[in-house]
Amino acid sequence: MNGARTDELRTIYTTVAHSYDHIIPDTRFEAPIDLAMVQHFLDQVGRGRSASILDAGCGAGRMLTYLETLDPTLHLTGVDLAPGMVAQARANQPTLQIHEAELAALPFPADQLDGILSWYSIIHTPPAELPRVVDELKRVLRPGGSLLLGFHAGSGSRIAQRAYGHDVELRVQLHDPGEIREILTDLGFEIRALLDRSARPIEKNAQGFVLATRT
Repeated sequence: MNGARTDELRTIYTTVAHSYDHIIPDTRFEAPIDLAMVQHFLDQVGRGRSASILDAGCGAGRMLTYLETLDPTLHLTGVDLAPGMVAQARANQPTLQIHEAELAALPFPADQLDGILSWYSIIHTPPAELPRVVDELKRVLRPGGSLLLGFHAGSGSRIAQRAYGHDVELRVQLHDPGEIREILTDLGFEIRALLDRSARPIEKNAQGFVLATRT
């Protein structure tokens, strides 16, 4: 992602951080099958063994809270691009380490993590830039570690006007689940599960989820 676009997203998400946390405080808007993918992800990582999990693009921290409820033994950390979101996540999860960082430049050594949850954090990443992001996620994931990507499924992009009640405009990128599967496979992941579900009445797009293991 180019520098100007990254700066724009950083500013927008800092502006909307408080509203975002108020509008989407938890997993109430997720479909049960979506959350089943998260639970399957934790089953792959191995529950109850104090696994190290990164929420990559954690926003205000709602998925960190959800992961903690599913397995209190997890060693959780988060990263987000926007300082406002990082501040909100730290307020919501004061005992966790939350870092400000881009997905393509994570502040962790190689082969460190047991699992990475990337829950709608690639929705502003153009398809051509996805391999670079996935390669960085792979770098910090140990061999045998698991990665779960959640995203808006489809092709092209759409514009979200007045996002989260603010006078801002967000371009939302759609991704084809098959293309993401191909990127993951090419970069040395083994696909464990792929879900491409249709949109519910409250949604504008279909949703995609890919669970993979680093080989």
